[in-house]
Amino acid sequence: MPRYDIADLRELMRRLRDPETGCPWDLAQDWKSLVRHTIEETYELADAVERDAINEVREELGDHLFQAVFYAQVASDRGLFGFDDVTDAIVRKLLRRHPHVFPDGTLASVRLPGTLPDTAGVKERWEGIKQEDRHARAQKSAMDDVPIAMPALARAEKLQRRAAREGFDWTGWEGVMDKLSEETAELMEAIHAGDARARADELGDILFTCVNLARHLGVDAEGALRAASAKFELRFRSMEAIAAENGSVLAGQGPEALDTLWREAKSRSGTESGQLV
Repeated sequence: MPRYDIADLRELMRRLRDPETGCPWDLAQDWKSLVRHTIEETYELADAVERDAINEVREELGDHLFQAVFYAQVASDRGLFGFDDVTDAIVRKLLRRHPHVFPDGTLASVRLPGTLPDTAGVKERWEGIKQEDRHARAQKSAMDDVPIAMPALARAEKLQRRAAREGFDWTGWEGVMDKLSEETAELMEAIHAGDARARADELGDILFTCVNLARHLGVDAEGALRAASAKFELRFRSMEAIAAENGSVLAGQGPEALDTLWREAKSRSGTESGQLV
């Protein structure tokens, strides 16, 4: 059985987009129509990684590679650029951003042994080079080029990191905790005042502050929320199963009965995972 490589994938894509013999669906696509599928594929990859599903990770990486080839083929069809231009651009960018590995900016260059800077130094240099790139593109604000379409938690963290590089940041997590208490009190005031717009505004401030707290604690907010959602889903499914064992369903049960089921579900999930959570 033959093993295909990137050249075969590019040929497959070219055939799919052939005006005479290609696939009608693929021919109808453009960059904007592909974005929805790209985002969906990204979440599917993240899900496979979270579950440590090796075969699915391999498959999803293939889907991502296909997306890259698809975008490049659409560009080629429009006479804009091709896949080779994409490859050239990313290699050049990464060579430029890794002077601690490629000292003269070429793949042939090699760093002298024992001269590797520490992780903090590498990160600082990386961010400095990215800032130079932004200035070259006439992007003057530290907030430039942070995609609006990013997931809200991830975008909040990115904005905060940008501000922190300019010196606008808390000195430690303690100050963020104080801010969280302040924002919680302001939300309570908005709730008691019956101001719907203020409630939304203050709740947004709380979420933004929680992301800041996660950043200062070294926690990935997006990952932490995914884990919390997965934990809630597992426990809720366990509640449903327990209720079914007793010949009932969750709907219609009172708060006390639901609380009892929740506690039992927590106990069972702790037993299954090896710890109480």
